[in-house]
Amino acid sequence: MYIHDSPTRLLPDVASQEHALALGTLDWVGMDGMEMPVAFDAGDGDVRSTGARVGAFVNLTKAEARGIHMSRLYLLVSEALSAGPLTIDGIRRLLNDFLSSHEGLSDHARITIGFDHLVRRHALRSDNSGWRSYPITIDATLTGETFRLEIVTDVVYSSTCPASAALSRQLIQDNFASTFAAGQPLDRETILAWLGTEKGIVATPHAQRSTATIRVRPTGDGVFPLITLIDNVEAALGTPVQTAVKRADEQAFALANGQNLMFCEDAARRIQKTLEADRNVADFHVRVAHHESLHPHDAVAFASKAR
Repeated sequence: MYIHDSPTRLLPDVASQEHALALGTLDWVGMDGMEMPVAFDAGDGDVRSTGARVGAFVNLTKAEARGIHMSRLYLLVSEALSAGPLTIDGIRRLLNDFLSSHEGLSDHARITIGFDHLVRRHALRSDNSGWRSYPITIDATLTGETFRLEIVTDVVYSSTCPASAALSRQLIQDNFASTFAAGQPLDRETILAWLGTEKGIVATPHAQRSTATIRVRPTGDGVFPLITLIDNVEAALGTPVQTAVKRADEQAFALANGQNLMFCEDAARRIQKTLEADRNVADFHVRVAHHESLHPHDAVAFASKAR
């Protein structure tokens, strides 16, 4: 016969009981991949709500304690993320609540919040516009009074190889020299027509979609101006990927690629210079990857804030 629980019935809690098996402290214990709503203002005043994957953790300093109170972490996260847009100070208060709810068990707290943030981007020449999705990860820890928060995002752009461009130009020169003999009278209209054919431009430099993964530690306690940071990085690179385009936009993009030849080292230095000048960034780390069309591997470069 099944006996229903009554409101006053005490339920067993084996996680809170001391045990004699495998005593020891643990670095982190908690839950990962919790599905939560999140409201995020990227600094432009446009608060967007979306679904997030959240990880909530505390350490376990009491060697004889079998476990932590995971349901407490879940409820604290659910309440905090439903209260309004994310702020840096709000995340710090949430981590304080983690520790208060685990007094005597934990002295470190951590939260990770991952989601995609959509931004409407205009085309280069036409009136078209479309949506770009930027993956956002917030990773924050609290140890005593030491609070540390980092924001990670990806900027996707096109990179055209300077070496490949130089080799292509040489082939075009060689092709011109073999087509138009020395001393031969040159007719401007004939050359213009020839340049507009595949026979005229016999080689093109290789370009590839590239990714800059940017990890920043912001200053301040409020809303972090992430869109401004992304805009500045994309402007420094010159060739962020596009959304809805017409031929005029595609031609403008081809021109931008030709005027922004870059190795991965060049891209990393451009981003480094941009972030060094940003007063909202206390620290940063950048990983640039050019997913090469020439090789089956990536060309990568790393940069961080000058010390």
